[in-house]
Amino acid sequence: MDTGLKGRVALVTGASKGIGLACMRALAREGARVVGISRSEANLAAARAALRSEGLDFVPIAADVGDADAAAAAVRRVEAEVGPIDVLVNSAGAARRYAPAELGPAAFRQAMEAKYFTYVYVTEPVIKAMAQRRRGSIVNIVGQGGRMAGVMHIAGGAANSALMLNTVGLARAYAGDGVRCNAINPGLTRTSRVDEGLEAAARATGRPKDELLAEETARIPMGRMAEPEEVAEVALFLASDRASYVSGAIIPMDGVSAPVI
Repeated sequence: MDTGLKGRVALVTGASKGIGLACMRALAREGARVVGISRSEANLAAARAALRSEGLDFVPIAADVGDADAAAAAVRRVEAEVGPIDVLVNSAGAARRYAPAELGPAAFRQAMEAKYFTYVYVTEPVIKAMAQRRRGSIVNIVGQGGRMAGVMHIAGGAANSALMLNTVGLARAYAGDGVRCNAINPGLTRTSRVDEGLEAAARATGRPKDELLAEETARIPMGRMAEPEEVAEVALFLASDRASYVSGAIIPMDGVSAPVI
């Protein structure tokens, strides 16, 4: 299947691990010119070594996209050194999990700064440049916590809800300019973030993490958590010309854990 991504510039944030790394791998396999942003130079180096061992590569940029100026500077660097950005995959930042007793203004602020503004600060300069060129695709990796309230993810879920509205709103605003915006809502996915959530749940309940993980997995109708590569395949489709009339979509990937319309 020709995705039409060969030679196109694809920027991925949160690129050094988990879903972001899987998205870089998928895009690179399609021949895209991939740029990966992460705060950690060491993590970027490890990610690059992993992809190079598979005959793939990407341009690493160490930047904190939770800082508006740093995010804008990184976007300018990509456009100047690599080329106009055709695809943006936002996967940076993660809201911490908090037990209800741990919630407070600081927790909600952390969630918005870590998960919402890390997307906004990169998207704002990218989408305006895309609109001027009248082409582009943005894929936001969000999370089902924005649709289904969980007591351990109230602050993060609020950030996810805001991102979903942001995605659909921008899709509508820029539809006439040739820019598409979509989101994917993963559920439980095999990344390092799973352990963080289990730590918070263990603090709140006093139960062991392996027991909590088994319980969470048992609640998934498909019987297992998602793999990052499975999420990346959907992101690849949304980024590609094969999804040329798909915009403003919010796609759940939670194994039917939240059977909502």
